[in-house]
Amino acid sequence: MEPEMEDKTLELMNISVMDSQTADRSPKITLIKPTFICPQVTNGPLTGSRKRPSEGNYEKEKDVCIQLFDLWSEADQVEFVEHLISRMCHYQHGHINSYLKPMLQRDFITALPAQGLDHIAENILSFLDARSLCSAELVCKEWQRVISEGMLWKKLIERMVRTDPLWKGLSERHQWEKYLFKNRTTEVPPNSYYRSLYPKIIQDIETIEANWRCGRHNLQRIQCRSENSKGVYCLQYDDEKIISGLRDNSIKIWDKQTLECLKILTGHTGSVLCLQYDERVIVTGSSDSTVRVWDVNSGEVLNTLIHHNEAVLHLRFCNGLMVTCSKDRSIAVWDMASPTDISLRRVLVGHRAAVNVVDFDDKYIVSASGDRTIKVWSTSTCEFVRTLNGHKRGIACLQYRDRLVVSGSSDNTIRLWDIECGACLRVLEGHEELVRCIRFDNKRIVSGAYDGKIKVWDLQAALDPRAPASTLCLRTLVEHSGRVFRLQFDEFQIISSSHDDTILIWDFLNVSTNGQTEGRSPSRTYTYISR
Repeated sequence: MEPEMEDKTLELMNISVMDSQTADRSPKITLIKPTFICPQVTNGPLTGSRKRPSEGNYEKEKDVCIQLFDLWSEADQVEFVEHLISRMCHYQHGHINSYLKPMLQRDFITALPAQGLDHIAENILSFLDARSLCSAELVCKEWQRVISEGMLWKKLIERMVRTDPLWKGLSERHQWEKYLFKNRTTEVPPNSYYRSLYPKIIQDIETIEANWRCGRHNLQRIQCRSENSKGVYCLQYDDEKIISGLRDNSIKIWDKQTLECLKILTGHTGSVLCLQYDERVIVTGSSDSTVRVWDVNSGEVLNTLIHHNEAVLHLRFCNGLMVTCSKDRSIAVWDMASPTDISLRRVLVGHRAAVNVVDFDDKYIVSASGDRTIKVWSTSTCEFVRTLNGHKRGIACLQYRDRLVVSGSSDNTIRLWDIECGACLRVLEGHEELVRCIRFDNKRIVSGAYDGKIKVWDLQAALDPRAPASTLCLRTLVEHSGRVFRLQFDEFQIISSSHDDTILIWDFLNVSTNGQTEGRSPSRTYTYISR
C-alpha cells in the first residue's frame, strides 16, 4: 500500500460527515486529523474515548472505512491493521487479544475426521494418560467417538504392558493378554471392555503393592529331602520350573505349578554351589572345582570345564561370555561360542581371599571377595578399573546393574555403591548375621541372611540421602528355620532356598486374607513334596 493512501485512510477513520443547511442538502466532507486518547490509570475501570463530533456519525464513518478496506489485497489489509494496532495503547491491545483468542482456537480432533484423517486424530489422543483420556471423552461426542472407534483404551493398556513388567506379568497371569496386540480385523472386545478393565488393573497393582508393604503372602513349601547332607545352595526359576542346586551334589528340577520333582541331574562330585540356565543349557559350578554344562531339556552333560583349583563359588553367563570365580582367589573369563565350544579368554587376579560372587554387563565385570573389597574390571579389555572399599568383613553377595552395585557382607550390612565413582551411597542395617544373598529391581532390594530372615527394602528411599534409616526396611519375612542361601524375586513373588533343605515360594499376588495374621503365612497353603 502507498504511504499516501494509508495516511488518507487513517484520516478517514475520523471523518465527519456534516449535513448542510442548504436546500439541496448535499453533504460537506471535512477531514479531521485523528486523535487517540489513552486513558489514565486509576483505581476505577479503565475507559477511553474516541474524538468525533457525535455518536450518530460513527456507523457512517465505519462503513466508509470498511468499503475502502475491502478493496485492498490481503497483504495490504494485514499491513494496514499492523499500522493501526501500533497506534493503539496497551488496554486496547488487551481487548483485541481477547477478541482474537477464540477465533484462533481450532478443534483439530473434530476437524481431522471431517477431512478423512481419523487416524491422525487417534494418533494424537493415543499419547494421553488415563486421567487425560477420561477428560478427553467428556469434551464432546466427536472426541468420544474418536476414542471409542480408535480403541484408545486398548492401546493405552498395550503401551503399559510393553513398558512395565508388572503390567506384563498381570496380563499373563489374569489371561487378558489374549485380547491385546490384535488388529481390528480379528475378534476383539469393544473399547468399553478395555475402559472398564483399566481401573481393575490399577486396583490389582495397588493390592500387590500393599501386600509387599504389609508382608501379606501365600506360602508354598518344597521339601527337597536330600539323601545325605541337607541344604539348597542355589536356584533359578521361570513360569514353568524351578532349578535348584543342592548340597548333596545333585541338581533338581521342579514343576512350578504342581511342585513335583521332574528330574534329578547327577554328575558333580561335590556340592552344587551356583547355577544359571537359559532356553538351551544349565551351567553349574561345584565344590569339586568344575563347571558343567547340561542340556536344559534332556539333562545330558554337554561339557565339563576343568580350570579352577578349588570350589567354583559363583558364575554368570550372557551373550557368549561367561565369568566364573573360585575359592582359589581367581576370576576366569570365558568365550562361549556354543555349549561344547567354550574357551578361556583371561584370568583376573587381584583379590587376596576367595572370590565369592561375580556379575557383569557390557561395560564392567564386578567381583566381591572375602578380602572385604569389591573390584571393578573392564569387560572388553579385562583390565582392572577400581576397588570399592567400605565393608568391614568379607563380602558374600552382590548384584550389579546400570551404575548401581548392591552388596551384602559378613559384617551384617548391605551397601549401595555408585560404580562409576566408587562412592558408597547408603548402608542398610538390620540383619543379625551374615548377609548371604541379595537381589534388587527398580523398586525393592530383597536380602537373605544366616539369621534365617528375608528382608524387603525400599530401593528408592535407600537412594535418597534424606530418607530416615528407620523407613528403609519395609518388611521382614520369617519362615525358614535355617540359613537363607539364595533367593530370586519378581513383581509377584520371592523364591528362596535354605540350609533347612526347603524352597519357599512367597506369593504376593494370590493372597487369601481369611484369618491371616499380617506378615505371616496361612498354614493351609503349605505344600510338601517328597520325591
